[in-house]
Amino acid sequence: MITLVVVGFLAGVITSISPCVLPVLPVVLTAGSTGKPAAGKSAAGKSAADTTATGTTATGTTATGTTATGTTATGTGDQTPSESDLEVRRRSWRPYGVIAGLVLSFCLSTLFGSLILSELHLPQDFLRDAGIVVLVIIGMSLISSRLGELLERPFARIPLRRVNPDSNGLVLGLGLGLLFVPCAGPVLAAIVVVGATHHIGIDSVVLTAAFGVGVGVPLLVLALAGDAITRRTSVLRRNNRNFRIAGGLVMILVAGAIGLNLTDGLQRHVPGYTTALQKKVEENKGASKQLRELSAGGPPELSVTCAEGALTPQNCGRAPNFTGISHWLNTPDGTPLNVAGLRGKVVLVDFWTYSCINCQRTLPHLEAWYKAYNKAGLVIVGVHTPEFAFEHVLSNVKSQSKALGVKYPVAVDNQYKTWNAYDNAYWPADYLIDAKGEVRHIGFGEGDYSGTEDLIRQLLLQAHPKENLPVPTEIPDKTPTQQQTPETYLGYHYNPLHTSGVPLKANEVTRYDFPASLTPNTFALSGVWTEDSEELTAGKRAQLKLSYQAHDVYLVMGGKGTVTVQVNGKPTTQVKVSGPPKLYTLVKNGSGAQGVLTLGVSPGVQAYDFTFG
Repeated sequence: MITLVVVGFLAGVITSISPCVLPVLPVVLTAGSTGKPAAGKSAAGKSAADTTATGTTATGTTATGTTATGTTATGTGDQTPSESDLEVRRRSWRPYGVIAGLVLSFCLSTLFGSLILSELHLPQDFLRDAGIVVLVIIGMSLISSRLGELLERPFARIPLRRVNPDSNGLVLGLGLGLLFVPCAGPVLAAIVVVGATHHIGIDSVVLTAAFGVGVGVPLLVLALAGDAITRRTSVLRRNNRNFRIAGGLVMILVAGAIGLNLTDGLQRHVPGYTTALQKKVEENKGASKQLRELSAGGPPELSVTCAEGALTPQNCGRAPNFTGISHWLNTPDGTPLNVAGLRGKVVLVDFWTYSCINCQRTLPHLEAWYKAYNKAGLVIVGVHTPEFAFEHVLSNVKSQSKALGVKYPVAVDNQYKTWNAYDNAYWPADYLIDAKGEVRHIGFGEGDYSGTEDLIRQLLLQAHPKENLPVPTEIPDKTPTQQQTPETYLGYHYNPLHTSGVPLKANEVTRYDFPASLTPNTFALSGVWTEDSEELTAGKRAQLKLSYQAHDVYLVMGGKGTVTVQVNGKPTTQVKVSGPPKLYTLVKNGSGAQGVLTLGVSPGVQAYDFTFG
């Protein structure tokens, strides 16, 4: 518990100063300082300085009800504090209200938002839209005093509380917290998974609270600084009305930018100056272990004694249902499937993602089994759980499933709920379920297709002893068996990257030069590139060299342009890139020996991940 508190708090502090928080900073800076001027305003609309000339206070009486003669413009002296002074003191709590509201709504919506929205059958972006509306309304209330009074009027029923349109700091913070989208690190990812899977316990609540407090501390310092600057700067005090209007406009503009997704690319153009610190705090051995245990939601539903890759059917436990599926492909009118409704069938659940070459090499086998055994009672469900951000896009999943020839049902598992229900950790991964709903086989990765098919046939005959099964399929097994270069990611999210030469600079447009030589199984850059969390984006005269060992080389690419390919200095082919990111073949049927691949890449083309075969 102590580790979770410390890691959560430090992760929150780091997050609050990261590039992803930049969209809300203008609101935080101005939110705590949009109250009345430091001299205050009387109920009748006169300032304390104005009332000095007539020898009265802003209210005309002191706390004892007598006239306060001799009051100075600054309110100094031995007299009872005027209402102006009290107004200033009340207003100084506004920054605390803003940040408290932000932290509270962020924590509650992250942990419980998905659960509440699901129970109320509301769209998952409802809270975000609500936050945008709140920010716009409060921005308008700062521009229009009349609207501010109308918004505050319901609170006037509270005893001893008068209408004050400047006291809505907590409400503003509540709305701002719904729009607060910090950079995702391991701590925030664990909180999100816990909230999305509804496995909320005391540990997750403590971690979320610690993270929220950590986020709030630096933001509170910023809000207090904005408030102090306003109160101590005479120009701002004299132009308080204009400053209020400016603050309202800032809130409306920020709300509009967030609503139109104009802030999504902000981090891309700002250096990732907190990345190294975040990794040091959140990805050390002790923190990683506790965060993984927390996000797993308790013991896995499938028995850990069920050996992966066994050649005979095992008893692995009841099959979890398909959970949190946003869309179904290749079912009649998108009709959802469920494990209970498939009783009597043998079901193969295959976790995959469309740009993964390992997954793609399994597809011909899955399609052959589906075609051969579907009439005999086999159902294949491909659970598409994305690895990259572009694989969350439904249109991409639809088009690539069709292009890859997938005809069996596909469940779109963008929130990892079914993935977590099966306690899965691999692409591809297969879970074979018998006719009674029990998991009888678990297989990770490629290969052993004949063994899996034999288990399918055994379970089909157990369910339907009189069934005449067709002869086994004969699809070549293209699983690589020779030593080869491991999968090579190109985005900084997957650090440490396998690079030669100077380290890559995250989120910066940088010109690189090839090193004198490459270490085996590494890559290097030349020309202008931008390294982002998942991909490299080519600029002017961009080139990439890769030292590899494999027969086949594949690269996930997106954008539009061309890529020229050389192997050991000899031009071999030119690849045209267009449309959403997908897998492209660069080398086919190569020697399998160590070689150097050189790519000339058009500006704007994005390179994500090398895989080999």
